[in-house]
Amino acid sequence: MKRPHDGIVLHVPLTNFLSPICLFASLYYDCAYFHKRERKASPMKRKKELLIIFAIIFVNLIGFGIIIPLLPLYAVEFGATEWQVGLLFASYSVAQLIATPVLGALSDRYGRRPILLLSLLGTVISFVMMALANSLAMLFLARIVDGISGGNIPTARAYISDITTREERAGAYGLIGAAFGLGFILGPVLAGLLANFGLAAPAWGAALLAAIALVMTFFGLPESHTERGPMRIQFPWHDIPELLRRPVLGKWLVIDLVYWAAAAVYQTTFALFAAQRFGFGVKEVGYVLGIVGTIGALVQGGAVRIIARRIGERRTLAYGLLLGAISLAAAAFTYHPIIFVAILVPAAVGQAMAQPALIALLSQSADPREQGRVQGASSALESLGRIIGPVWGNSALGWFGGWAAYFSAAVVLFIVGLFVLVRMPATEGAPLPASSRPS
Repeated sequence: MKRPHDGIVLHVPLTNFLSPICLFASLYYDCAYFHKRERKASPMKRKKELLIIFAIIFVNLIGFGIIIPLLPLYAVEFGATEWQVGLLFASYSVAQLIATPVLGALSDRYGRRPILLLSLLGTVISFVMMALANSLAMLFLARIVDGISGGNIPTARAYISDITTREERAGAYGLIGAAFGLGFILGPVLAGLLANFGLAAPAWGAALLAAIALVMTFFGLPESHTERGPMRIQFPWHDIPELLRRPVLGKWLVIDLVYWAAAAVYQTTFALFAAQRFGFGVKEVGYVLGIVGTIGALVQGGAVRIIARRIGERRTLAYGLLLGAISLAAAAFTYHPIIFVAILVPAAVGQAMAQPALIALLSQSADPREQGRVQGASSALESLGRIIGPVWGNSALGWFGGWAAYFSAAVVLFIVGLFVLVRMPATEGAPLPASSRPS
């Protein structure tokens, strides 16, 4: 069988990579508000550190954004069935779920910088493996390697905590939110652009970006964690049973799990659904996801706060879930590509409303002294959702047809939305977070 990367020209025009690099450079000058920090490091050094942390997270999300339109169609070239594509997505989340607490403990014991370098090196290796893959097994191995080394985002968050004061932290985490949003917008678009040079070209592009971040980290990022402690691996799962037994918080955690599983159905089946029904390739899928991501980012960046102030987080979440459910149900039975893309717009708006509202409600339902425990449990459940969702969605798509994945996710989201609207208490009061967490 001919390999997907056979015959491609790897002399990809440099302009295809300049946009993210220029974005990294511009952020260097956008961090001036951190100059009041009390550490001895110069303002210029602090801005450089924050720029590199932004680059690390941005590269991760660019890579994930590239994977969504690329991986399913790439795997099909090696004879993968739909449920195997679901397993391929889930393998990353399984590896990451196991490895992240270990990498976090290692960063506490040996420092943030070595773990960031190790994680970025693993990301580079995984994308190179994907670009050179000649079998489905190698694609699985590439995703597992990326998942095992995927502790750079939590470690980057810890690095920011090390170098900022409490007052500065919200602004710094807002920078992370910007990296998430931009990565999910530009990643699919970059995949679409590079797909003109073959299916392997987007993977090479992602590897190059990860390598740039690796070099920036090696030469420009000092160690931030000087107070080393013993290595304590803390898996969040032991907290979950007790938290689930709480009458309000437990329900929000279950809703969190179900929401992320349903969201993963949409994300990981999109490429195969669009390819089977409309004949889309990586390029078309990437462009559509980039448009949808831009709309979602605009809504989440401004309109959601206005909506939440008017109607509260609980109803913002419920209406977002219901809007997303209705849109996905309509998309499941749409056979015209222009109408399909138009229907995705309210779906993106619903998702942009639901994610930050859900994070806020989880936070409001927990004591301020145990926010770390709750966020750790929530993160673990979200990872579990990203394991369940791809297998559920792609299996439904393969066994029952394209409509089944979207419609089943729509039914689940509609039921959860009604439950939130009718049965969950209004725990309003805390402000919405600066950004939501993705995937």
